[in-house]
Amino acid sequence: MMPKPTQKNDPETHVPDERDPRVAEAIGRYWKKNLAIMAFLLAIWATVGLGAGILFADTLNQFHLGGYPLGFWFAQQGSILVFVLLILVYAIWLNRLDKAHHEELVAMGVVEGGKTQGGSAK
Repeated sequence: MMPKPTQKNDPETHVPDERDPRVAEAIGRYWKKNLAIMAFLLAIWATVGLGAGILFADTLNQFHLGGYPLGFWFAQQGSILVFVLLILVYAIWLNRLDKAHHEELVAMGVVEGGKTQGGSAK
């Protein structure tokens, strides 16, 4: 059985109709920004994990942190800490992107201002 198509301002779901070209374009812009953010943060992680831990290790080993060469430290703990920080940055950045996307849909009049997809008030 096919699910019922979502209607504009559906009182049960508060999900916009994705068949609306304006909504489809807004969703496309959202995902393009999301992918750009992910690519940027993954590039930072790769640079820290691979670059600092392996490629630049000899240069970084001239410095010490906690009694260990900095290159060794980045290879063992630094890339993990940077990864955890990047997860935090990603969560904050995406919350802001989600808010901006929601405001764009509200401005278009396809969703109600105080409702989220789950239907709860903000």
